[in-house]
Amino acid sequence: QVQLVESGGGLVQAGGSLRLSCAASGGTFSSYNMGWFRQAPGKEREFVAAVSRSGGSTYYEDSVKGRFTISRDNAKNTVYLQMNSLKPEDTAVYYCAASRRLGVSRLGHDYGDWGQGTQVTVSS
Repeated sequence: QVQLVESGGGLVQAGGSLRLSCAASGGTFSSYNMGWFRQAPGKEREFVAAVSRSGGSTYYEDSVKGRFTISRDNAKNTVYLQMNSLKPEDTAVYYCAASRRLGVSRLGHDYGDWGQGTQVTVSS
C-alpha cells in the first residue's frame, strides 16, 4: 500500500494555471502507474490523465488534451498535474491514484490506492 497526499488546489480565474502535486510514501513509487481523476458535485468520478512507471508514456481524457500535462519525479516520489488554460468546467475535486497493474489504465477500478483529493475551482 502507498499513501498519497495531493496539494496545490485552489481558486483560479478562467484561463489561468495551477500545478497539482501528489506526494507518495510507503511502497515503491516507481512500481506504480499513476493517474489523476476528478469529481464534480453530483457527477461521477472521471479519468483525467495517467503516466507510466518510468514517466515515458502519458494518456489524457479528450477534454484536457493540450491543456494538462501529467509528469512524475521518481526521485521525489511525486506526480504532478500541470493545468493550463483552465475552464469553469474543470472545477472539481482532483484525486491522484496508484495502480500496480502492468499497463496504464483509464479505469478507476484498476487503481488500488487513492489520495484524499484537492479542490480546484475555476471562476468565470
